[in-house]
Amino acid sequence: MSKALGLLSGGLDSSLAALALKRQGIDVTCVCFVTPFFGSAKAEKAAAQMDIPLRIWEISDVHLEMIKKPKYGFGKNMNPCIDCHAMMFRLAGEMMEKEGFDFLFSGEVLGQRPMSQNPNALRAVQNYSGFSAKVLRPLSALLLPETQMEKQGLVERSELLDIQGRSRRRQQEFAMQWGLTDYPPSGGGCLLTEPAFSGRLRDLIDHVPSCGPVDVEILKAGRQFRLSERTKLAIGRCQDDNDRLKQLHRPGQDYLLHNKNYTGPLGVISGTPDEQDLEMAAAIIASYGRGQNEPEVEVVIVGQSQTSRIVAPMDRDISIKLML
Repeated sequence: MSKALGLLSGGLDSSLAALALKRQGIDVTCVCFVTPFFGSAKAEKAAAQMDIPLRIWEISDVHLEMIKKPKYGFGKNMNPCIDCHAMMFRLAGEMMEKEGFDFLFSGEVLGQRPMSQNPNALRAVQNYSGFSAKVLRPLSALLLPETQMEKQGLVERSELLDIQGRSRRRQQEFAMQWGLTDYPPSGGGCLLTEPAFSGRLRDLIDHVPSCGPVDVEILKAGRQFRLSERTKLAIGRCQDDNDRLKQLHRPGQDYLLHNKNYTGPLGVISGTPDEQDLEMAAAIIASYGRGQNEPEVEVVIVGQSQTSRIVAPMDRDISIKLML
């Protein structure tokens, strides 16, 4: 029995690719990579439904470094899909060699995404991964050159598929036939494809080239303000945001802000703020708290030490212009 290791996002395509091989009697295991931009919840649910073993691999640091300078560039937003897929195959390939799997597979569909799933892009992913001869795309295999796995009899080519294009109709038909009843809607799942988040991430990388995964996580919590070339402020929209920012706050590196006498958001300043930056941040925090209509509000700032500032809440029209 041959052994295959697949990339599983938990979406319909990657799940069907795994089932297409499992139905042949192939021993299928999947791996799901986790970064600040996508998680493992969907993959865990899909793997459980299909009764397929799943490995979860957190790759935030190496993935972020790739995003800073992708060889093949970005898609419409900050999504370096070719580089990302190649990286996943490269890492999965290392696991394949270490643990004795015979080949790799994914749920990529020829022509589904014009930029990253055309023949040239699929070939680039394979070549850049370093495991070109070990990559199989079961859903479009009959439209692609025969792989060595098929030639060697590790996979029965006649039982692979010939799906192409952007329609999901055939995938939905196979899901019904194969008993895959619970799967997420198509699209979404990766923050790098979202315009608003991509703008925040681009701003972060431009201003802080050495940024790490915690800086990215802060981008996901609440409102974001660019105070100056050296400083950014994040403030919570709700209690969950406040709790998350408090958790992400790095003592000795970031500044934590809150209204002293009024309920309101928690804020985190990252960077190297000067006095003007601190004053602006305090005024913004004041403007989003219950004391927003007061002439002056006291804001507590916790950095290397704890201080407070009495500020006038910033006019909302002014703060909106600073928002990312």
